[in-house]
Amino acid sequence: MNRKPIFDAVRKILGRSFTQAEVNALDKAIDQSTGALPGGLAPEPTPTPAPAASGRKLGAAGAKLIKKWEGCEKRLANGTFAAYPDPGSADGKPWTIGWGSTGADVKKGTIWTQEQCDARFDVDMVSYVDEVAAFLGTAATTQNQFDALVSFHYNTGAIRSSTLGKMHKAGKFAEAKAQFGQWIYNDGKPMNGLKNRRAEEAKLYGMP
Repeated sequence: MNRKPIFDAVRKILGRSFTQAEVNALDKAIDQSTGALPGGLAPEPTPTPAPAASGRKLGAAGAKLIKKWEGCEKRLANGTFAAYPDPGSADGKPWTIGWGSTGADVKKGTIWTQEQCDARFDVDMVSYVDEVAAFLGTAATTQNQFDALVSFHYNTGAIRSSTLGKMHKAGKFAEAKAQFGQWIYNDGKPMNGLKNRRAEEAKLYGMP
């Protein structure tokens, strides 16, 4: 069950963010109503995201790489997750939650369950897969190359504007692989985390 619409609706009614006690109480009420706790109804299955329109899929290697570097950070004592500011940007934006999810609904005070984090990742991946696939068109692309490019695009949003993407479309794979190392900056400063992530993306890109 995706709890986010429930939390969003109650948050809108209250006109403010939840306290931790309120999060715990609402989680318990939802668990009881869905059967996760004794006395509740049978739980409804978590909705499955619609398949990517492009027909392409993110492979297991790509999903593993993205989740490794995005992490599911800021786990609270009750097992839920809190949104956190971007550690490398001057203004803390964008606020992030779960597996690197951002958006208008993610801000200071946002709290999600593990289920919400996982479901949002699956939904977000459909969009990023389609964006990368649309950019690549009919360009020859292995699954590992595609996964590396989706990871790059999920982190940077720059598949269309990057020299990396253009080199790949032109079939200049060695040159494209070398371009991953150019994307290591946040607010003009090189970041060790980005250096390491780009190195792993480049490695995956170059695998047969």
